[in-house]
Amino acid sequence: MIARSAAAVRERLDHPVIDADGHVIEFVPAAMDHLRELAGSGAVDTLWELFRSGSSLLRGQSIEARRRTGLARMTWWAYPAQNTLDRATGMLPALLHRRLDEMGIDFAVLYPTAGGVGQTLDDAELRQAVCRAFNRYYAEEYGPYRDRLTVAALIPMYDPAEAIRELDYAVGELGFKSALLSGYVARPLPGENSHRWARWLDNFVLDSPYDYDPFWQRMVELGVVPVFHPVGMGWGGRVSVTSYVFNHIGNFAAGNDNICRALFLSGVLGRFPSLRFAFLEGGVGWACSLYAELIGHWEKRNRDRIGSYDPSRIDRRRVEELFRRHGSSRFQRHLGEIEPALRVLADPDEDPTALDEFASCKIQRPEDIRHLFDEHFHFGCEADDPLAGAAFDRARNPLGARLRAVLGSDIGHWDVPEMSGILAEAWELVETKRLSERDFREFAFANTVHLYTGANPEFFRGTAVESAAARERDAGG
Repeated sequence: MIARSAAAVRERLDHPVIDADGHVIEFVPAAMDHLRELAGSGAVDTLWELFRSGSSLLRGQSIEARRRTGLARMTWWAYPAQNTLDRATGMLPALLHRRLDEMGIDFAVLYPTAGGVGQTLDDAELRQAVCRAFNRYYAEEYGPYRDRLTVAALIPMYDPAEAIRELDYAVGELGFKSALLSGYVARPLPGENSHRWARWLDNFVLDSPYDYDPFWQRMVELGVVPVFHPVGMGWGGRVSVTSYVFNHIGNFAAGNDNICRALFLSGVLGRFPSLRFAFLEGGVGWACSLYAELIGHWEKRNRDRIGSYDPSRIDRRRVEELFRRHGSSRFQRHLGEIEPALRVLADPDEDPTALDEFASCKIQRPEDIRHLFDEHFHFGCEADDPLAGAAFDRARNPLGARLRAVLGSDIGHWDVPEMSGILAEAWELVETKRLSERDFREFAFANTVHLYTGANPEFFRGTAVESAAARERDAGG
């Protein structure tokens, strides 16, 4: 139950509230005008058919047929409906801008919804045209409200060249300040007749067939933050043909965990020390787990410790002696086969150049892992997320870490039935002692300033939070 109004919460605060993750509900016919200009009516017809076909394909097939064709149940009834005002607010930039005070939000970073389909299209020409068309739409419709609203540009990531082209256009021509990346590309396995499920996830950094470093370098040069909002539905354990809820639960956490692990282990953070990343809508529970597990794995498998698992260091005579003394009668009959048994999951002939799997990270001690998380990673939590407090729990996070959770409203989508209740719902974390007021300040304001001004010190110039953000930036928050 919401305990107080947005206005009542605002009376308690001495800082602005920045929404790090709201959503645009696109008025698709207007976006289609831009696609028609770029790629013609055929592209418009194709995209309309894609939007129409999702649910209808499922309705027309039996469960067995859905399994054969690999059709998982994806998003349906995605927006508020009974609350007509909120539905329209998600579509109308002027109305959203007008209602921000009612919501208790000073500034909002918004992300695409329908436009995101452009990042997933295998057809390169259509993919690039759709991303550019929607970017033009966002710039045209939301540009007049940049004092309190900014939308992230859609960046197609199938190869670094196309990513750089659209990034340059979005920032240089359209004036975008942030960028939405897909988190992975589902690439088909080799073979002409590869089944649609026979794909692997290219996360752009670890084991990718492409070198994405020029793209990350361009992000640094342009002062843009890479933000991930990856969907984990349709792969792994989220491929139910009947239940969207089954597929949806935990899917953003899974997608974010995938790209975050890859960024860390690939050494991108060391090669581009000024880059800061955001992983949205998946909460922070997965990040606390990843942080702890990276420390645990490094402590036992770093370059100085990995040798203790080298099978060549086993004292074979000692093993045989112990088997003779303690082995059962069945074990005694197989004493001559100890060597092949010792080689199971323990091949002594591993490539010596691949033994240090943390080599790219340049980690010397566990505190380096804490520093990398603190400096580079930011984790979007929704207002109703009871686990948001885990980010700030020094007692449970190894080395007393406070992970940088940021407040994301998710306004525009079905899980926000009342836009006006977002801030009060988030404040319940304070009322229930999951967050302190200091934690809430970081959650709703300071961590988002850290995210964006680390890449672009002037990110908030000309906005309603310019002065407060500048003070926070200069204070080193």
